[in-house]
Amino acid sequence: MNICLRRREFIAGLGGAAAWPLAARAQQPPMPVIGFLNSGSALAFQRHLDAFRQGLKEAGYVEGRNVEIDYGWAEGQQARLPELAAALVRRRASLIARGDKRHGDHSDRVHRGS
Repeated sequence: MNICLRRREFIAGLGGAAAWPLAARAQQPPMPVIGFLNSGSALAFQRHLDAFRQGLKEAGYVEGRNVEIDYGWAEGQQARLPELAAALVRRRASLIARGDKRHGDHSDRVHRGS
C-alpha cells in the first residue's frame, strides 16, 4: 500500500509540475505595444522597417518576444492616417512611431483629442 501511495503522489506531482509553466505564463504582464504609422505600404518601406526592427533589437526589444508592433499602413491614402492613428491610441500603444513626417502629425491630434 505504501508503494501505491507513493506512485499516486508521484503522478500528482508530475501533473502539478506540468501545469506550473502554464500558470507562470498566465501571470506574466502583457507585452508592450509599439504602434507604427506610415502613409505608404509595407512593401515600399521594407528597408526602413528592417532598420527600425534592428534598432529595437539593439535596444533589447524583439518583436514577438518582448514587444508587439501594431502596424498602420495607409497605402498611399492620406485620409486614412487619422483613422489608423486613432486605432493605435485605442489599442493603448505605449509608443507610436512615425515612418514619415511630411503629412502632418495625425497621431498627436488624435491623442490630444483635436
